[in-house]
Amino acid sequence: MPLDRYIAAVMRHPWRVIALAALAMLILSSGGRFLATTANYKVMFADDNPQMLAYEALEDTYAESNVALIAVAPRGGSVFTREALAAIEDLTEAAWRAPYSIRVDSLTNYSHSEADGDDLTVDRLVRDARALTDAELERVRDIAMGEPDIARRLVSDHGHVGGLVINFALPDNPEIAWGEINMHLDDLLDRFRAEHPDIAFYTTGDIILRPAFAAAMKATFEQLVPIVLLLLLGVTFLLLRSLLATLAMAIMIVFCTSTTMGVAGWFHVTLSPINAVLPMVVMTFVVAYSVHIATATLSGIGVGLERKEAIAAALRKNAYPVFLTTVTTIIGFMSLNSSKSPPFWVLGNFVAFGVLCTFLYSVTLLPALLAVLPLRARPIPENRISFFARFGDFVVARRTFLLVSVAALAVALATGLPRNELGDNWVKYFGESYEFRQHTDFITENLTSPDRLEYSLQAPCEGCITDIDYLRAVEAFAEWYRSQPEVTYVQAFPDIMKRLNKNMNG
Repeated sequence: MPLDRYIAAVMRHPWRVIALAALAMLILSSGGRFLATTANYKVMFADDNPQMLAYEALEDTYAESNVALIAVAPRGGSVFTREALAAIEDLTEAAWRAPYSIRVDSLTNYSHSEADGDDLTVDRLVRDARALTDAELERVRDIAMGEPDIARRLVSDHGHVGGLVINFALPDNPEIAWGEINMHLDDLLDRFRAEHPDIAFYTTGDIILRPAFAAAMKATFEQLVPIVLLLLLGVTFLLLRSLLATLAMAIMIVFCTSTTMGVAGWFHVTLSPINAVLPMVVMTFVVAYSVHIATATLSGIGVGLERKEAIAAALRKNAYPVFLTTVTTIIGFMSLNSSKSPPFWVLGNFVAFGVLCTFLYSVTLLPALLAVLPLRARPIPENRISFFARFGDFVVARRTFLLVSVAALAVALATGLPRNELGDNWVKYFGESYEFRQHTDFITENLTSPDRLEYSLQAPCEGCITDIDYLRAVEAFAEWYRSQPEVTYVQAFPDIMKRLNKNMNG
């Protein structure tokens, strides 16, 4: 039979098989240097995604939304003090010097307009905060708490937290800019924390989010991958009770994972938070597939077979089942190509490729390794019945009871399906141990939400944005949003026109 001839060839030349497998692995894995990572949310969408096309059209019409929000929280409980306002004033001036900064809005530099007869005065709400009198502080508080453009955006409802928003214009390669901006803001806020020990500073926004995602991905590779590897090898050793067989499994994991990630690199794949788990998934399949051949080999040695005879018997017994499992698993992961999100395509395609690599190495490299390693196994008594053999007899003997009871249990558990909720809250992607999550939760609870919706409302004709009917329609839309319980702040063009009309007419 072809399978017997193939097994005989592998057993005759195990070192040659190992050398060829190592050469193939080294060539393929060398593509790993072309792998890239990104925290850019735009990779989640295909080029023809209608929502992304609409969003890019919005950015082309107005400006890109690249924002950092800094909250200033005095421990004294009020932002309307000389020290707190001075800190916001100084931080506002410093924020203008941040890399790629194009606009800074804050509680102190808000352009407040007042009419005095025929004179219209426009000035910053706060100027030289350290020199303000008590009466001037009270005036600033009254204006800020009653001004729709500030309240619940740059100052909290209770006046205990103030904020500033920094807008950035990023270059064509935003990845580098994100790092520069965050490094600058970290240094800046460290200095302000040292100068103002009684004030806490918090940051959030998409500019802060993206490096946080990058840090989470780095932690995945540096922390979780070794942990998963050690856990898999630990479980493998408990199953096989053989250090040498566990060593063979470790080599298999290295070969399969390196080959998969290397081929992904040759295709210039960019890893995102969605598919960063790729190497861990491949590791799991390596152990799940290869352990059958290793276990069968040790069992064969335990009943008295020579090592190569045991390996040959293990391959004859497991080659077809492992092949069938490989095919069905590949089909399952390839189905991720039906997703509308490209990172899932990458995950599905390269897990499928990793499963294929696992099968190929399992029938080439693994038997060759087992053939050259001096494997030993405890003798298995002829009359010994294994646990799984006894368990199989139990299932067959009580098949009716088990069928009914397990079906009932499945139905009972399925009743929890309606309790599942679909959502995509990017803040909750992070555990509460992450500083980004802590800062964002504080800002959301005490100042405003970083989540926002932006609309472009087409006027009926060119230059008609000051038409009274158009302004009333936009205002009605804004007022509807203001009435929604989840909405904290709405800014619309009619607000500007109404304020100007109020000032110009006394």
